[in-house]
Amino acid sequence: MIHPELTNNRNRRASGPALEEAEALAEALPHLEVQGREIVRLSKPHAGHLFGTGKIEELRQRIQAAEIDLVLVDGTVSPVQQRNLEKMWAVKILDRTGLILEIFSDRARTREGVLQVEMAALSYQRTRLVRAWTHLERQRGGLGFVGGPGETQIEADRRAIDDQLNRLRKQLEKVVKTRELHRAARAKVPYPIVALVGYTNAGKSTLFNKLTGADVFAKDMLFATLDPTMRQVELPGSGRKVILSDTVGFISDLPTQLVASFRATLEEVLAADLVLHVRDISSENTDEQAKDVTLIMEELGLDETTPMLEIWNKIDLLEGSEADARRVEASRMDEVFSLSAVTGEGFEPLMAAIEAKLDTVRETVTMLLAFSKGKQRAWLFAQGVVDKEEPGEEGWSVTVTWTERQKAEYASL
Repeated sequence: MIHPELTNNRNRRASGPALEEAEALAEALPHLEVQGREIVRLSKPHAGHLFGTGKIEELRQRIQAAEIDLVLVDGTVSPVQQRNLEKMWAVKILDRTGLILEIFSDRARTREGVLQVEMAALSYQRTRLVRAWTHLERQRGGLGFVGGPGETQIEADRRAIDDQLNRLRKQLEKVVKTRELHRAARAKVPYPIVALVGYTNAGKSTLFNKLTGADVFAKDMLFATLDPTMRQVELPGSGRKVILSDTVGFISDLPTQLVASFRATLEEVLAADLVLHVRDISSENTDEQAKDVTLIMEELGLDETTPMLEIWNKIDLLEGSEADARRVEASRMDEVFSLSAVTGEGFEPLMAAIEAKLDTVRETVTMLLAFSKGKQRAWLFAQGVVDKEEPGEEGWSVTVTWTERQKAEYASL
């Protein structure tokens, strides 16, 4: 495993932790075994080979001596760089995007998740088609039924991928319509949605299981959860019911193909009444991870007005004095809670805060609804937000208690 460190990039991540994360990514695939890792410092990447010729030869000798089959490069490798390195090292090259796609392909379970991964993988594969491979230089003959005479192999490959993408897109549209029906059914139940978000392996699924009593797959590995899971939870203080949603973990340098593909999966976050940002406070990179999560949520279009609580999870993994310091630090900040999803420490204050937040995000208003607004009136009752209704001369006087999300949806009718 190689981590290229661009020394002239001021915004680069610390190379040591970055390499550890890359190794954890590799270990998330059961059939991969990391036999060695190295940080290679570069002032700038070589356009055709990524590394300099001396370094390439040094690595080639070590790769051959260790009988390596696959080299993982923790960064972006262009199609030309990949082809050249594979030729010189006689091994398969996989960059960070390709590795993450492999993990997602291995983990996706729902029909929608599988389709999204396939689409992301095809989009990535399409970028790998360059006019550098000899077999792609050949011209296709034929009678014009498939592409016509003179079409290059690369054009045929691209067209085949585009055709497959179109087929997958149509299949996904059907699955999404089904999911929208399920969401519409949930919307009729007036329960607020609480979404868990956070960096991968922050402990979201363990926390989800603790809160819901569910048995969602939770393991100390990156991307243990890919497909969204939702459960109904009863808050202990008031008995109020909420829908709790567990989501795919975020990661720095998330492939753009996956940001687009999994936007639909993360729609539950965009529709949430309250977001719980779960952080692994035991990680030395916890601050950088939090910034990555915030950046991705902004890219997804999360409304800035959506209430959020920050959870400092895995407090049990810190040493005594450091754990105490973190507890004190969290207690001095509003909307920040230290806890352990494993031991249950800190759950009561968090649950009370969730209760209080959901109280503040709902408001009660009385409005006049004209008799011609039958569609809007039906929607209000379907949402279960109507407290009282009285007919008048010009329409109904309706008193509702709703969330900002429901208020915005009503305004769009």
